[in-house]
Amino acid sequence: MIDKRIVIDVGDGAAIPDPRDKGLFTAWRISFFGTLGIIAYLLIFKTDPYLDIIKFLPDGIVVTFKVTFASIGLALVLGLIAGLGRISKNTFFNLAASTYIEVVRGIPLLVQLFYIYFALGHLVRVPDMVAAIIAMGFCYGAYMGEVFRAGILSIDDGQTEASLSLGFNRSQAMRYVVLPQAWRTILPPVGNEFIALLKDTSLVSILAVSDILRRGREFASESFLYFETYTMIALVYLVITLILSKILSNVEHRLNHYERR
Repeated sequence: MIDKRIVIDVGDGAAIPDPRDKGLFTAWRISFFGTLGIIAYLLIFKTDPYLDIIKFLPDGIVVTFKVTFASIGLALVLGLIAGLGRISKNTFFNLAASTYIEVVRGIPLLVQLFYIYFALGHLVRVPDMVAAIIAMGFCYGAYMGEVFRAGILSIDDGQTEASLSLGFNRSQAMRYVVLPQAWRTILPPVGNEFIALLKDTSLVSILAVSDILRRGREFASESFLYFETYTMIALVYLVITLILSKILSNVEHRLNHYERR
């Protein structure tokens, strides 16, 4: 009896537009150009208040990307360590990595943000931006750990054995042979997690970090234009995620084309 299993890949990131998936690819174009069209219409024909709102957001956009890039950098480091720990034959290292992944993935990100900023704040005062980066980096590092583990295990054991036969030790084989090949498998899900993390940065506004949402809330609280403000915020987030999903799609296409050569 043949064991056929269907793998369902569901993530929090954006749907990646694949030219082979005509429906999704067309939907991406409709969403992207439709969103740009709506923003253009609002800024041209509804200048007051939408132009004032869009002028209020650039600082928040910069902060959002700062938090995103710093957090994803921390998550990649932690994810690599956790991924290596998950496949390690060292019992302590394996148990520590597995426990980190299980515990962190079992606690909502919002709770982690509160815990690091408010609970640990009684012991060590953590700046709001640093707390946001640490919480998001630790949270997404747990998810990255499973991505790295799966990517490394996707490489045939023969690659490691061949490297050892050439005189490499296991550390060198992992660094120079396995990881460079695994990276092509790891990159797409890492990109998807990057987009998901960027969307989750909206949670850091509760720590008084002046991201896009926080800036929007400040504008709305002063003007009482909640509908207009949050409409523009949603459109800005949508444009950013659609652009990033397209970039990720192009990266995947190039990787697939490289592998077929």
